[in-house]
Amino acid sequence: MNNMNNWKDGVNFSITVCDSAGKIIELNGRSAATFARHGGKELLGASLLACHPEPARTKLKKMLTAPYTNVYTIEKAGVKKLIYQTPWLKDGKPAGLVELSLELPATLPHFVRKP
Repeated sequence: MNNMNNWKDGVNFSITVCDSAGKIIELNGRSAATFARHGGKELLGASLLACHPEPARTKLKKMLTAPYTNVYTIEKAGVKKLIYQTPWLKDGKPAGLVELSLELPATLPHFVRKP
């Protein structure tokens, strides 16, 4: 049987996870590579809040105290990304946040599906 614990390192998008205090508890390979100049895997155990400037830091604090999903796009150096930040649950209670960061193509098809 294949080891499925490392599936997240085989995807081409970043996954970053923090606990309810904002401490980074998981980074996949793509996330570690994205943040290599800030320490990469060495960021495990660091504060997610310390890694973000204002006003993002305040927004993350709010998301940790009154969990909600935050979705937006950014562009850096000509690369457009979708950022999806959402709470993760443990025993039905908010336990921290998960952030997915996916590169978007220059043109993105959009389909409206009929019921």
